[in-house]
Amino acid sequence: MADKPNSPSEYIAQVPVERKEAFLKLRKTIQDNLEGDFQEGMSYGMIGFYIPHSVFPDGYHCDPKLPLPFASIANQKNFIALYHMGLYADHKLHKWFVNEYPNHSKFKLDMGKSCIRFKKVKDIPYELIAELFQKMNSSQWIDLYKSAVRS
Repeated sequence: MADKPNSPSEYIAQVPVERKEAFLKLRKTIQDNLEGDFQEGMSYGMIGFYIPHSVFPDGYHCDPKLPLPFASIANQKNFIALYHMGLYADHKLHKWFVNEYPNHSKFKLDMGKSCIRFKKVKDIPYELIAELFQKMNSSQWIDLYKSAVRS
């Protein structure tokens, strides 16, 4: 990113033209399938989807001034990244996603603990991403987060 964007629209304006359509479709897929009290904004320099302080006043334990993060999308140097904290925190959800991915893509899953990297923008499995976001609403995320932080 050339300049540090202050809003999702500024971020999107800096996405390279060859990735913009896929990036916008990924964002729309997430927006259309989030359930509950999520908000979209900038988080850690990326477009983030999070639980605002008005819903979860404690905020993020690493920095309580920040709202509770849930997911982010980013244009990285060599790929589009999707970060989904539910995949990191919920072993059953992670296992489901890893097992389901080959049914939606002919390419090998490129994934870290919560980061899914899409190097081939024409092969982003939007239907699978939609289903992933339907599997955890904001209340479920808050409950899972609170149980993990207390442990």
